[in-house]
Amino acid sequence: MDEMDELSFVPFDCDNHYYEAEDAFTRYVPKEWQRRCVQWCDIQGRKHHIVGGQISTAVANPTWDPIAKPGALHDYFRGNPTGRSPLEMLKDRERLPEEYMDRDARVKKISEQGLQGVWLFPTLGVLYEELLKEDVEAVKVLFRAFNKWVLEDWGCNYKDTIYAAPYITLCDVDFAVEELQTALDNGARVVCLRPAAVWTEDGPKSPADKMFDPFWSLLDEAGIPLVIHAGDSGYSSQGYADDGFGANFGSGPTYMPSIKAFNIERAALDWLMTMSLQKMYERFPNLRIVSVENGSSFLPDLFRKLPQQKNKLMGWFKEDPLELFKKHVWINPFWEDDPYEVAEIMGTDRVVFGSDWPHIEGMPTPLDYVVELKDFSKEDQKKILLDNIISLNEPNIR
Repeated sequence: MDEMDELSFVPFDCDNHYYEAEDAFTRYVPKEWQRRCVQWCDIQGRKHHIVGGQISTAVANPTWDPIAKPGALHDYFRGNPTGRSPLEMLKDRERLPEEYMDRDARVKKISEQGLQGVWLFPTLGVLYEELLKEDVEAVKVLFRAFNKWVLEDWGCNYKDTIYAAPYITLCDVDFAVEELQTALDNGARVVCLRPAAVWTEDGPKSPADKMFDPFWSLLDEAGIPLVIHAGDSGYSSQGYADDGFGANFGSGPTYMPSIKAFNIERAALDWLMTMSLQKMYERFPNLRIVSVENGSSFLPDLFRKLPQQKNKLMGWFKEDPLELFKKHVWINPFWEDDPYEVAEIMGTDRVVFGSDWPHIEGMPTPLDYVVELKDFSKEDQKKILLDNIISLNEPNIR
């Protein structure tokens, strides 16, 4: 069955990725800073990134060529009905397709896939702030340079089809305001950051700390959505598993599951709960927050805990924090999550479609996701696949 032929509209995908060019983290970084930021090294004939003096093992091959195919682990995340090892699933590789790095080729591919546009996010770019977080000046130099690369190679709005999201770090509020203003000046429709406590010169801070109010005020005024996108949020496995972010499955013959697989959802829950508990939507009533590639299994827990906190802290909240959450937050579930549960909790107008294409844990092709929505009404399918994102693409100017 070809679900694409059944749709009377052309969907918009809120979770696409590029693979970074070899000079993405060096092109605009002054040479005297590269040692503190990102360098290339060669180990036994293979190239790797050194980030802040540490060899990054987040991916086995950051040159991307050859690369595992989109959705290579689709069956694994479906519940692995074949019982194959994920390492075996990743053996089928291909030469690097040009649409992973070239925007004109990507525009053509987007059309071939039956989409009208995509939000575009980093692959490695959401991982490296954690490795550099204790060197705030290096974080600033690296991500200002990285955003220049994003703007040059992809653009914030390319042909009303590709909306690449600049990466924002709050490590220095004045810097964050400048980066957000640059993004706005270049037509950004969306920006992204990692769901994590903010590491500053004075140590970690809540993203809702009043010291960051100038950033949130500008975002509130601009009315564009902020995406918290899965990445390395620095979460500890508390000894139950080795720490450190890894998108690969190791080099051994077997893969052993661990609680580290749930760090992404833990990070999203903590970030989203904090924004509500510290009344960010009362303070900044025009914020629109979209959780992308963080899953949705944390929602029932959040929906229990927010009312409990409201009742325990009488007088703290001027408005119902749960109602504000449903007004200000959109959820992109993992494709293997239950979208009907998310819609029941949030409402269909707060659920957005994202395929994670072309990553290995995403969909083989973006609209393979349509079958997951088959029991929704046609109207609700259109909301999830198109309308909700289209409304987010229009700045909500007060």
